[in-house]
Amino acid sequence: MLACALLAPVVAQQDSSPLVGRWDFTVASPNGVRAYWLGVTQKGGQFDVWFQPAGGNVYQVKDFKAEGPHLRLAAGSSTTWELDAHDGKLTGLEKHGANTIELTGVRAPELKRAAPARWTDPEPLFNGKDLTGWQPIGNPANSHWMVKDGLLVNQAHGANLKTTRTFDDFKVHYEVNCPDDGNSGFYLRGRYEVQIEYEPLTSNPPERRIGSVYGRIAPHPDQPRTPGKWETFDVTLVGRTVTVVRNGITTIDHQEIEGITGGALDANEGEPGPFYIQGDHTGGLEFRNITVSVPQP
Repeated sequence: MLACALLAPVVAQQDSSPLVGRWDFTVASPNGVRAYWLGVTQKGGQFDVWFQPAGGNVYQVKDFKAEGPHLRLAAGSSTTWELDAHDGKLTGLEKHGANTIELTGVRAPELKRAAPARWTDPEPLFNGKDLTGWQPIGNPANSHWMVKDGLLVNQAHGANLKTTRTFDDFKVHYEVNCPDDGNSGFYLRGRYEVQIEYEPLTSNPPERRIGSVYGRIAPHPDQPRTPGKWETFDVTLVGRTVTVVRNGITTIDHQEIEGITGGALDANEGEPGPFYIQGDHTGGLEFRNITVSVPQP
């Protein structure tokens, strides 16, 4: 018993690395702002590292070295990150060949808060007439968003579309018609993608299929796949706790979103953000009846 008591502080010290935590990176690059997320845990002296690149899905990093306050990891086939923990931040460099970019990661906020007692009545975000309240982003000159017969339509692969307003906690309702082999996403606060797709089942695992929080949370139960038909989504986000109701069935029930998803506009998770819809994957998607409720003062 004495030996165990003496050993316990040593183990506790091993498991208190300053690298441990969830880290948000908003990085200015020559190609614009990119958002990343890093999750580091430690158990019994062993580290587990997960990385969310600027695009794609979060994945476990196998090629890394953690020593004291220093972390080196492969952040792509020819890209490495060199980071040091100091004063509650991770700072360092991204190295890609001879090119380097400065990195600063901050601890992701917990965002734990109670649901509001009351919500406002639903307010239209799309007026069915024009793009008032929305603006193309990413590649505005190549935007194919338009209003046709009262529907918000993305005619072809091109720009994304975001609201000019930003939101904190909310209930959002939208209806979408996704064609066969279509792919898009509806982003919450511009950081968390609720996936929309009707690609072949072999193309995506459950956590990257329609109704998922992309790469983070798989929906359950599965629902029939109905490309070319209208579907409804009701999504509630309070802090980082999300509930998704698809076609009247709760498929994600008060689950925590660990961090941003690929395509996030930034990694400033504690701040309000816009809704945005992907238009840079495929065209042919239609939306209608997009409304939002916010906490009642």
